[in-house]
Amino acid sequence: MTKKTAVTIYHNQRCSKSRHTLAILNSRLDCDVEVVEYLQSPPSVDQLKSILSMLDMTPLDLMRRNESVFKSEKLDQADLDNDDLIAKMIEHPILIERPIVVVGNQARIGRPPEQVLELL
Repeated sequence: MTKKTAVTIYHNQRCSKSRHTLAILNSRLDCDVEVVEYLQSPPSVDQLKSILSMLDMTPLDLMRRNESVFKSEKLDQADLDNDDLIAKMIEHPILIERPIVVVGNQARIGRPPEQVLELL
């Protein structure tokens, strides 16, 4: 029996890119997919720092700049360090770009959804 690849997707069911990425992952017989509905269960500080490291991104790079909370709190103009921005992302998980797929010590954003296939 072949061992399946453990895959985690930080998913938002309302997002078409996230749904498409999940469909791609679910169509693969070699994947064991864990779905994290991150709006209900945001990643911890350590998990988010790890994801950022795997993506080689800053917190600001991973933020959805068109979200109303991003604009209302002027996060691109605020004098906040990375830890402050991570705290904002955990407080308002809608700010986190989606979907994020993690396999082992690598991660990709599913934009376009097919980009996650690089991990498999």
